[in-house]
Amino acid sequence: MPDIIVPAQIPNTDKPLAGLTILAVEDSRFASEALRLLCRTSGARLRRADTLAAAYRHLSLYRPSAAIIDIGLPDGSGCDLIAALAAARPRVAAIIATSGDPGVAAAALAAGAHRFLLKPIRNLLVLHDFLGAACVGPPPAVVDMGCPDPLALRDDLRQADALLDGADAATCGYVAGFVGGLARATEDRALADAAQGLAGSMGGGHGPAALQRLIRHRLAAAPGL
Repeated sequence: MPDIIVPAQIPNTDKPLAGLTILAVEDSRFASEALRLLCRTSGARLRRADTLAAAYRHLSLYRPSAAIIDIGLPDGSGCDLIAALAAARPRVAAIIATSGDPGVAAAALAAGAHRFLLKPIRNLLVLHDFLGAACVGPPPAVVDMGCPDPLALRDDLRQADALLDGADAATCGYVAGFVGGLARATEDRALADAAQGLAGSMGGGHGPAALQRLIRHRLAAAPGL
């Protein structure tokens, strides 16, 4: 009996990921909305979990065709979930690790991920290629992800702002990675530099004030945020 889930589906060139259920374990609502746009275009069903705990609740109810797992999560490392999925039977056809930090790729692959995808994910062709064995349709034309809901970006920035109030070193490290991912996805160089500055200041006695000020400036100044 096969131990890999591959959906029985007639290839559909208009909806190349039709028949797939993708579990996205992603703490950023903005990044999740980008994936949702790609999945809606391609015909895949997307389920989202924003923590490891939520992901395990999903997996107690169903087995996805593919999983896209962020490494930096608020309640732990996505590598732990990757290892659990890699050991489970039946196996998920495609376990994709994602992060904005290429330095975590080796750990993710060692944990059992089939591929490592550097965020942000910008088009459907890349997603189709990385899903590999889970796909039942031919490669699509290059389809850009479009523009995710700016309200999702607002929610992510507000969450980061709240977490930085009285944050300890571990929380600051998490927020630095979280905001860095948002900055790369939105091509906000100043925000990326501020997030990197916070990450580099761990143990140096510098607090999150600079990043928090910039986040609040973005929330106050950007239309729709």
